[in-house]
Amino acid sequence: MLQATPLTEGWILRHEGGELPAVVPGCVHTDLLAAGAIPDPFLGRNETDLAWVGRRDWTYETELPPVDGHEQTDLVFDGLDTVAEILLDGQLLGRTRNMHRSYRFDVTGMAGRLAVRFVSAYAEAEAVRGKLGERPAAYAEPYQYLRKMACSFGWDWGPTLVTAGIWRPVRIERWSTARIARVRPLVTVGEQGLGVVELAVEVERARVEAPLRVEASVGGVRASASLDGTEGVVRLEVPGVGLWWPRGYGEQSLYDVELTLLHEDRPLDVWRRRVGFRTVELDRAADAHGTGFTLVVNGERLFARGVNWIPDDVFPSRITRERYRERLGQAADAGVDLVRIWGGGIYESEDFYDACDELGLLVWQDFPFACAAYPEEQPLRGEVEAEARENVVRLMPHPSLVLWNGNNENLWGFRDWGWEARLAGDSWGEGYYLGVLPRVVAELDPTRPYTAGSPWSGSWDHHPNDPAHGTHHSWEVWNRQDYAEYRREVPRFVAEFGWQAPPAYATLARALPGEVLAADSPGMLHHQKADDGNGKLRRGLERHFAFPEGDFDRWHYLMQVNQARALAAGIEHWRSHWPVCAGTVVWQLNDCWPVTSWAAIDGDGREKPLYHELRRLYADRLLTLRGRVLAVVNQTAEEWAGAVRLRRMSVEGTVIGEADVEFRAGRRAVAEVSVPRELDPVGPKEFLVADADGLRAVHFPVADREIPYPQPEFDVSVTPGAVTVTAHTLVRDLLLQADRLDPAARADRGLVTLLPGERVTIGVSGWKTPDPDAARSALYCLEPSR
Repeated sequence: MLQATPLTEGWILRHEGGELPAVVPGCVHTDLLAAGAIPDPFLGRNETDLAWVGRRDWTYETELPPVDGHEQTDLVFDGLDTVAEILLDGQLLGRTRNMHRSYRFDVTGMAGRLAVRFVSAYAEAEAVRGKLGERPAAYAEPYQYLRKMACSFGWDWGPTLVTAGIWRPVRIERWSTARIARVRPLVTVGEQGLGVVELAVEVERARVEAPLRVEASVGGVRASASLDGTEGVVRLEVPGVGLWWPRGYGEQSLYDVELTLLHEDRPLDVWRRRVGFRTVELDRAADAHGTGFTLVVNGERLFARGVNWIPDDVFPSRITRERYRERLGQAADAGVDLVRIWGGGIYESEDFYDACDELGLLVWQDFPFACAAYPEEQPLRGEVEAEARENVVRLMPHPSLVLWNGNNENLWGFRDWGWEARLAGDSWGEGYYLGVLPRVVAELDPTRPYTAGSPWSGSWDHHPNDPAHGTHHSWEVWNRQDYAEYRREVPRFVAEFGWQAPPAYATLARALPGEVLAADSPGMLHHQKADDGNGKLRRGLERHFAFPEGDFDRWHYLMQVNQARALAAGIEHWRSHWPVCAGTVVWQLNDCWPVTSWAAIDGDGREKPLYHELRRLYADRLLTLRGRVLAVVNQTAEEWAGAVRLRRMSVEGTVIGEADVEFRAGRRAVAEVSVPRELDPVGPKEFLVADADGLRAVHFPVADREIPYPQPEFDVSVTPGAVTVTAHTLVRDLLLQADRLDPAARADRGLVTLLPGERVTIGVSGWKTPDPDAARSALYCLEPSR
């Protein structure tokens, strides 16, 4: 049998004559941090002082011991970041220039000093740019000239920390006769629940003449096939399979597949994966509203409740299986059923997709191209196809993966960002998105749909970001408009939209030690990467609230409120227009460091109020008021029928009018209920409340700055693990910032509005010394304008 030995011990990191202990997998920055050679780049403004790291060359070394007992020995790297040459006792084994690929080198009969010499990514990128010519991009850094995680070079939410290293596992593989080189599983569902797994097998041989066969099993079914040369196919048919469903639609049935390579009944190698049986289609049919973009899983049409995912750490080698499970578990707990892996990052590790398989999270996978014109000449073109072929096959077993996407915003950039004139006919990536990548997906993974980009209208016949056709990115609102403008249109699928807010207070306190926090304090400005980010935050807030000059705590709270309100405005509106709109993908779920950003979960893993608001917005059932129309959104498999209680109220708590109105919303459907005209709120002191089956919608007809809110009055009581608030007045957008009680504390809910006499109990974990006065000091809500 093939024997694999991890090569993790004895590594050192060399630079300019010095050496440090190294951890593999890892990277230069994490090794320098562990040795105390650099400060934490996430703290204060240390990031700026560490720019030199990305400009230098680095070498990793260890001893490769002699091995024997097999016909062949391979040195296998699952990932090298990025431009490197590999030498064994000074003999060149090969060179690499792609972070997104694995590499294998024949080291049979060899031993000695193994060195992996990394060239500065800047030096390589600048050399390629010099050869192929300048290409436009959203940022000045040269990330489009090599196959490396683009956001290593910084983004409008991320630090510029260009690293290098052996970022994924490395091992020695010893084998004889033959080994499994690749298995490509095509998993389909036939009539009457027949599950079919076709395993296309490729092998590498040490002995050309040896007869080989493969045996495979899944779901209690076994089959075998002989190999003709280096290729073969084994087919398994499993009757009555359990289907894999997205969360909220059914079970996540998973099946273990095992394939063994044999020579004369002697096992040589084995391949094991988990698969799920399900069908997936992308309905892009034209209709009266334009061109659709609706995911269909197992015949069920879905409104996708999505989030965009960026690398969870700017140094991906630090992301553990447990961290993936925690972060994706947070997504699932918020009602998310789709995660889009954004194109400025990476193809994630198996741990990511395993977690999505188990949690029922659909995965939309971007190929790694983002916000730039990418040259199509060598040396990039061959690397692009090679990485696509490897990763398409690597990720095929995962039922959670339902969509391949060619790029992020590059087709849009070509049309709208002045690229076409600047390029003057030079290549820019269109040949990848409309040629290479769809060809690779069609050849290797025909069970999944492919789309050329996001946004993309489906063809050049329409503007790439036309909301009536295909996917749409809504960024005019954040950049220039009030979030109420989300309600002016109904895109077919909103793949990006968002609003910023700072991270949790405890996250800021850790990241900016010793700093007197202010919206424009030096550390806060450094941890705000968006162009005019604070200006946009201020203008967005002033449309709704009086700006709290000089009051950081109030500023911090109101920014959280505004972020949640902005996302609610969009999601409620678009969900209420299902099936015309078939999905929303919030920008973004997570952060890669502590920063003011669009994320729902900050860089320390703390949930912002937006996260808890998503739990309401992405629940199976939702009420939303659009003026005199109440939309009843039902995403369950059962009809939802009942009565909604409508109340016209004053801010003093008086009920001016009320009515009970019956409704009936079909399965996976939206019903509309007309609000009686006499319940229309009039003027700034009135509002409308709708309650049904424990759900609530509230509509104020004017901006908050115009509402004469009463001075909030409420009682606070504390029991172990809980804080209870009882309102004596209207208390709007009450928020317990649990991390102000203890950095380890978490609250189980975010913003809540209480009418006079109502109470709410907020679960609190991680708070060691409960105290009512402390709880009151950590409670915030809207107050009369000042």
